[in-house]
Formats: sequence, C-alpha cells, structure tokens
Amino acid sequence: MSEPKRDAPRRYIVDGAGQRVLVGLTISETAEFEALDNPGARLGADFLVEARRVRQAGHGERWLELYVKHERAWNDWMAGTRARLEKPGLLN
Repeated sequence: MSEPKRDAPRRYIVDGAGQRVLVGLTISETAEFEALDNPGARLGADFLVEARRVRQAGHGERWLELYVKHERAWNDWMAGTRARLEKPGLLN
C-alpha cells in the first residue's frame, strides 16, 4: 500500500498470551486502534480510561501512529516469511 486507508485489510495474529492482536501491536494498542477505526461503536467499560486518553491525544494522529506501526511490522513479517520460503532446504 502506498498510503494508509481506513478500508485496508487487517492482519491479526495470536500473541504469546493467546490474544488476537494486529501484527506489531499489543492487545491494548489493538483495542485502541479498533476503537479509533470505528468511532461510532460503543466503548465498553474497559476502554473508558483509554478512550479519554485517546481523545486528548488527538483521534486522527493516534490512529495514523498505530496504523504505521502495524504496517511496518507487517512488512517486516512478510519480508521474513518470503526470505524463509526462498531459502532452499539443506540436504544431508
């Protein structure tokens, strides 16, 4: 992708704690990104403190910061995956 778009595909993985997160983001960053990406959704009680912080920090700027972090991690992950696939197996 050449520029971030709100309709870009999401790339989730399961982290070490078994939680579904966006590649490169923590569980709290994933929840924050999803809340910012869908501002019309109701925030649960768990997100009230985080939502207040997000509003103070600036909605669009924070969304972009999290998106860029995710996109960079995704690109690195894909490059690593391609490198492993291109490396021939060793024969004994």
